[in-house]
Amino acid sequence: MVGVAVTTETDLIRNIALVGHQGNGKTTLAEAMLFRAGVVTRPGRVESGNTVLDTQPEEHDRTQSLTLGLASFSWNDYRINLLDPPGYADFAGDAMTALRVADVAVFVIDGVSGLQVNDELLWQAATERAIPRILFVNKMDKERASFDAVLAGIRDHFGSGVEPVDLPVGEASAFTGVADLLTEHVILYDSGSANTSDELPADIADREHEQHEHLVEDVVEIEDDLLSKYLDGEDISVPELEHALRAGFAAGSLWPVLCGSAVDAIAVDRLLDFVCRIAPAPSEVPGIEVRGDGDRVAEVRCDPSGDPLAYVFKTQTDEYVGQVALLKILSGSVHADDVLINQRTGAKERLHNLLRVLGSKHTPIDSAEAGDIVGAIKLTDVSTGDTLAPIGSPLTVPPIVHRRPVYGLAVAAESAGDEDKLATALAELVSDDPTLEVTRDSETHQTVVRGAGDVHVQVALTRLKRRYGITLLTEPVKIAYRETLLGTVETEGRHKKQSGGHGQFGVATVRFEPLPRDKGYEFVDETRGGVIPKSLIPAVGKGIAESMGRGGRHGFPLVDLRATVLDGKHHSVDSDDFSFRMAGALALRAAIDKVGTLVLEPVDHVEVTVPSTLQGDVMADLGRRRGQIEGTEPAGDGEVTVIASVPTSEVTDYPVALRSMTHGRGRLALSFKCYQERPEPR
Repeated sequence: MVGVAVTTETDLIRNIALVGHQGNGKTTLAEAMLFRAGVVTRPGRVESGNTVLDTQPEEHDRTQSLTLGLASFSWNDYRINLLDPPGYADFAGDAMTALRVADVAVFVIDGVSGLQVNDELLWQAATERAIPRILFVNKMDKERASFDAVLAGIRDHFGSGVEPVDLPVGEASAFTGVADLLTEHVILYDSGSANTSDELPADIADREHEQHEHLVEDVVEIEDDLLSKYLDGEDISVPELEHALRAGFAAGSLWPVLCGSAVDAIAVDRLLDFVCRIAPAPSEVPGIEVRGDGDRVAEVRCDPSGDPLAYVFKTQTDEYVGQVALLKILSGSVHADDVLINQRTGAKERLHNLLRVLGSKHTPIDSAEAGDIVGAIKLTDVSTGDTLAPIGSPLTVPPIVHRRPVYGLAVAAESAGDEDKLATALAELVSDDPTLEVTRDSETHQTVVRGAGDVHVQVALTRLKRRYGITLLTEPVKIAYRETLLGTVETEGRHKKQSGGHGQFGVATVRFEPLPRDKGYEFVDETRGGVIPKSLIPAVGKGIAESMGRGGRHGFPLVDLRATVLDGKHHSVDSDDFSFRMAGALALRAAIDKVGTLVLEPVDHVEVTVPSTLQGDVMADLGRRRGQIEGTEPAGDGEVTVIASVPTSEVTDYPVALRSMTHGRGRLALSFKCYQERPEPR
């Protein structure tokens, strides 16, 4: 007896990420999908601030998506989990998260502008993850829209695997529908309703037949049996074509191209149908690699019958319910009130409330199966990137490694009473968005918030002010300059104080020598004959160290210094620890007065990755910033990485300047390298 395949809930899940450049219409497309699915009665508009997925006031103010949105809804028999990350480059971290969680990426391309910078960068990221991709050419109803021109640009950048499965019927104001190259049917839209016909409009019939043949020729090559059948002159059925297309799509050799209009919801239902038929279910994609005991690596498949394993890919703060943890169920199934272990903290987490998420709206559910994406609230202590596993399980999902933030701004609470509140707020901000970084600089005494760019940081601080009611003061990040002595010198520090009764007395003769860079502070005792009691010698060194921290002639901390105590005097009654600390400090101040100091500035190791055509511009600009070019390395795909050492003071604004200079194509990595002599101002 032949077994009958049972369709599980997991088989009917489709996890989709809408990605692309800012302004390509991703959120508008999501609204059109929700409208076609009957979730909303009329699509919201980004500029009106009433879309399902743009829920934050900052998004309404800027009329753009600024954080990852999730909408779960039904389409026919399928469960669609739609992820809508921002398209602006500063928020690429959310786009990387969406590509990590989704099983298929829909690239939304502007039908007027064609491919843009972030489209290309995100395509590269999707290629590295080997995620199947569909391209949807949007805005075909706009003036100057051109499907042919956009398709040519896509093929030029992404190769021959780009395969149109639609043709537009009309363009700009005449755009009314699409011709399906698989079925050779036309789908026309009138007043929001779709009508399907096998009678192609006369003006595209010949072209449609020609493109259909090209599609068939390309698709049959995927399966040998189908190719033999085609070469024998037999007709290829639509189900056979779809089966082969699905195989090529899953293997990453074919990338279907569809078209439509999100604003008018034209061909949006066609896109949803296509995704459900062609895109893989979670159970059909490769398993995810996880860490086990020690360095052991295991693979977890999306199996509803396996042990429960959930990945917290995003946490968001809701003003009504508090923190919402967005989970992808990687294996097994989870139920309300299940108890799992947070592998980061080792603490038990009870899943009190599981939610179906639709933007800011949450619907309680009893359980979720492998492959699904859901929300959870009232968890004790979870952060983005956490793994929730059964008690005793060693499995942990490796978190996404984001690029280090490169743009910083110093913040402080205007009211001293809000300082503790600010620290808590900043910690919660980073928990929600791990692409942010908060540090406290012990030298400049600044709290610094760093992000991918100026917009990223400004949005984060605006959100912080709104959520926590803290009035913030901001200022540029101060440069942590340092000083060192200009030469070797021997000085005496004498502290004597007598005010009746027990006095204070300590004398120390010290030789000071500058050390090579980054050697710190050395203290050496070369006294003889007990001129300073052994118990009080450390006080001299401590006094010098304290004085170094108070700064040199320019007020910056002194570094790279050896202090050798040579001689001194003490008094049997009046000498104590404090007296010799003061003697050491006075000896250093005398040394500074005698030989002077040299200002040292921090230098960063800088790596700038740009198209090779921009290499000269970048190198010239780094040179103007007093940078020392150390070399270049090929970065693949026609890009090059310029490696340089540049003073930190010259790169505080560089992320913004680089974005402008390269039109968003430049990628920057910064890390501290060393301290070096700062040239005297001219």
